[in-house]
Amino acid sequence: MSDEALNSQAQIVDRFHELYYDAHRSGGTWYATTWLGVNVWKSPLDLWIYQEMIHEIAPDLIVETGTAFGGSALYLASLCKLMGKGHVVTIDVREEPGRPRHERITYLHGSSTSEPIVEHVRAVAYTKRVLVLLDSDHSKGHVLKELEAYAPLVTPGSYVVVEDTNVNGHPVFPEFGPGPMEAVTEFLGSNPDFEVDRSREKFLMTFNPGGFLKRVR
Repeated sequence: MSDEALNSQAQIVDRFHELYYDAHRSGGTWYATTWLGVNVWKSPLDLWIYQEMIHEIAPDLIVETGTAFGGSALYLASLCKLMGKGHVVTIDVREEPGRPRHERITYLHGSSTSEPIVEHVRAVAYTKRVLVLLDSDHSKGHVLKELEAYAPLVTPGSYVVVEDTNVNGHPVFPEFGPGPMEAVTEFLGSNPDFEVDRSREKFLMTFNPGGFLKRVR
């Protein structure tokens, strides 16, 4: 494909991305996506990629920051149950009433970067195959702190996924300010054990462009 054609395709994808993302303002698309009746504020394309990753990696532990309503935790736990392996530890500063209960979910209440929470996760991650999904406060500084805390727990061949790298104009929500994408850029500059895995963006649109960080050693 020529450079001109690639550029045209990228523009089309970005335009659809903007339309899809902004539709949440009227209660549509990702804002209305559910798993077993529980809200999951993610793109279904990314959720499918997570299914493929979990099948390939077979993690013993999935660490999720940013629980919200618990829909994504329930989705991940459902996949673990189908696999017959894995447990989800999900962290949020808020305690949302009515979150789903599941034998493969542990809810932690507190900041994902607080020392007690980080130490707890480190203890349960010991000797396990670990996958990490970061989806809490999206400010650059907070995401960098999460990467510093949780990226070392990721086992070679697995991932830390930095979600919502699409904000701050990549290509949506341009007024957001420095966020996940900028945190990823800074993190990769001093962490050569991780590389961006573009193969996880095969469905063209992802809320996490450049955010699938694979531990290569």
